[in-house]
Amino acid sequence: MDIRPGSMGKPLPGIDAALVLRDKDDRPVLRDGEAVLVETPDTIGELALKPGWPSMFRGYLNEEERYRKCFAGGWYLTGDLAKRDEDGYFWFVGRGNDVIKSSGHLIGTFEVESCLLEHEAVAEAGVIGVPDAVAGELVMGFVELKSGFEPTEDVRRDIVAFSRRRLGPAVAPKSIEFCADLPKTRSGKILRRLLKARFLGLPEGDTSTLEPSGTDARQGRLS
Repeated sequence: MDIRPGSMGKPLPGIDAALVLRDKDDRPVLRDGEAVLVETPDTIGELALKPGWPSMFRGYLNEEERYRKCFAGGWYLTGDLAKRDEDGYFWFVGRGNDVIKSSGHLIGTFEVESCLLEHEAVAEAGVIGVPDAVAGELVMGFVELKSGFEPTEDVRRDIVAFSRRRLGPAVAPKSIEFCADLPKTRSGKILRRLLKARFLGLPEGDTSTLEPSGTDARQGRLS
């Protein structure tokens, strides 16, 4: 099978995968008890698997109700949003709870972060949605710069312009904040939840998985 860089590929033998339509409240759309599937190419839906695939897990330890909630309309819902092209290849968009809704667009944080990392000055990138009275949410990017680059307005404008050329103005970050050290888990995953809480001044919640060197996202911001 041909490899398409960036694609998740196609389901392995024995696995039935589909995209389930979600309503405005991010719940699976059901019709007569069956999940409504996305059939149009390049349309976002929730990645779902038909129960009974090889190595299917049997539950969460001591959390039976949580396990049951993963199933709806005859499908196991992964919580991942994806698209499928006209040749049947799946493309990851982002976790369902990480997607930014801006002016009617569903924007995957993974897609925007991947674009920012292609810029020559960017070492690490984290993307969140911040509340906006008109658009609902605006895309904001937080970046750590590579050695040799300074957090200047020229660099900021260049990163924004770069992302707009790659992603389009509707998807690209509306603004960029420079950080000395993005908050990460011990496994290296950027904590977008913590980025958002710190930027908006909200409670941080559980920080037990935070990497010891993680710092406040605001410390590296330009004044």
